[in-house]
Amino acid sequence: MTEPDIRTRILLAAKTLFAKHGFDGTTVRQVCEEAGANVALVSYHFGGKENLFSALFDEFFPNVDDALEQYRDILAQPETGLALFIEQVMLFKLNDPDMGNILEQEILMHSPRLQAIQDRTFPIWSKLRDLMLDGRSQGKFHFLSIDTTLLLVLGSLLFHKRNYYFRPLLLEEPQPPEAAIAATVEYVYGALGAAHLVPERYRHGTRGDCQHNAESIE
Repeated sequence: MTEPDIRTRILLAAKTLFAKHGFDGTTVRQVCEEAGANVALVSYHFGGKENLFSALFDEFFPNVDDALEQYRDILAQPETGLALFIEQVMLFKLNDPDMGNILEQEILMHSPRLQAIQDRTFPIWSKLRDLMLDGRSQGKFHFLSIDTTLLLVLGSLLFHKRNYYFRPLLLEEPQPPEAAIAATVEYVYGALGAAHLVPERYRHGTRGDCQHNAESIE
C-alpha cells in the first residue's frame, strides 16, 4: 500500500465515523482501525484529529471559487441562479451524505470547529443571499425580510432529510432525487412569489438529467 492510499483510507474512515458518531464520539484509534492503518499515521499525515477534520473539507467539500466561476453565467441571473444553487446544494448532500451529516451535526451542536466551517461555507450562503436580494431589487422575488427568508430557505436545503420524527405524518413514498430537487425549487420560488419564473427543467418533477448516486430522498 502506498502512502497516498493510506492517507485516503484514513480520510474515508474519518468521514464515515464522524458522520455516524460525531467528532467527539470518534477516537483516532477507531479511525485507524477502520482504515487498517497504524495509529501514528494520523499524526504523520495530518498532525492530529483536529487537522484530520479540517482535511475532510479540503478533500471532499466543493471549491467555492471554482463552482462560482463554472456557473458564472447562470448565477448572473437570479431566476436561473437560485434554481441551480438549490440543485447543487441538494446534489452535494445526496452524493456525499456523510459530509452532509457532519456539516449538520457541527451546526446543530455549535461545535468549537464552527468558525472553520463558516470560513468554508459562508461564501456559498452569501451567494444565496445575494441572489435573493438581486431578485427582489429586480422585482422578480418578493419577500419582506431577507434574514427570515434566507433562514427558511437554508433550513429547507440543509435539514430537509431530518424528517425521522415526522415520518409517521408523511403520506408519500420518498422521492427520487430529480423529483425532490424540482419540488424544492418550485416550493422556494412559490414562497418568493416567483412560481412563474421556475426554469422549465425544474417544473413538475420532470427533471431527468440530474447527476446523482442516491436512489431516493428519505
